Amino acid sequence: MSLKVIKSGILDTIQDNGRYGNQHLGINPAGAMDKYAMQVTNMLVGNKPGEAIIEMHFPAAVFMFTQPALIALGGADFSASINGEPVPKLHAIVVGKNDVLQFHKPVNGARVYLAVGGGLVADNWMNSYSTHLKAKAGGYQGRNLRKDDELLLRQPFSVSVQREEFIVLPWQADTKWSDDSKEILILPGNEWGRLTTESKENFTMTSFVITQQSDRMGYRLNNIPLHSITNEEVVSSAVSFGTIQLLPDGGLIVLMADHQTTGGYPRVAHVISAHHSKLAQMKAGDKIQFRLTDQQTAEELLIKQQQHLLQLQNACTFRLQQYFNK
Repeated sequence: MSLKVIKSGILDTIQDNGRYGNQHLGINPAGAMDKYAMQVTNMLVGNKPGEAIIEMHFPAAVFMFTQPALIALGGADFSASINGEPVPKLHAIVVGKNDVLQFHKPVNGARVYLAVGGGLVADNWMNSYSTHLKAKAGGYQGRNLRKDDELLLRQPFSVSVQREEFIVLPWQADTKWSDDSKEILILPGNEWGRLTTESKENFTMTSFVITQQSDRMGYRLNNIPLHSITNEEVVSSAVSFGTIQLLPDGGLIVLMADHQTTGGYPRVAHVISAHHSKLAQMKAGDKIQFRLTDQQTAEELLIKQQQHLLQLQNACTFRLQQYFNK
């Protein structure tokens, strides 16, 4: 039982929650860019939230299923279809043998996730199945997916499906968790105080555009040059997903999933954890508006997000059991 790539995409990789505990060795966590969407998509098919999943950018791969499977799509909307028929995201879908999944155009978002019930067989490297492209380890042979790759599924799907038939199960995951703000909330970083008063105002009062020089390592922003009140160099220090660094030319870079473990540029701010998902679904050309917040607000938003995920997991488990045991 497998999932075959019949046309490769621009950058499709297997990702999970990432590998942690190795930053002191210079090995970054990697993992899915949008971990919130990854968890939701896994829950829809009854997987553990951190199960290995396929992360895709547009243009995305085309897949053929060699056996029936239970799948779900989450994150971005790339106008997906199965056998030419449109299918929605955030639904569990039963696909049949030789069904073909493809994506036609980006509607919104930057990354779509494909989860398969039972999980994918993938290479485990340092306690994670996430693809580490630089180390060429984890995921599928440590690289992005290519034409004719076959991904084995861990468990067979027992429900029989007639040829040329797929079933969209009649419920949809609600991904809203009481945060409708379009702004990206940030906390001041260790070197926030180095910015001039004018630069601090520009940081929160102007919009920043994500440039084409952006990838899974970081988003380079096109902004009014920001200035530091001192030219004193920063000792290379730990950084994380969402760290915003001030570059020598006054520009900014927001570190993403494949970020380095340490950095020598001033860490002027950090995107709050609850907004990592919002940030991960942005792409080149999108505008970012930052707004300062406090630690308490950041923690409250993260708790709300996690509570919503727990409720969603319980609801998905109940729905799947009810549907397949009826």
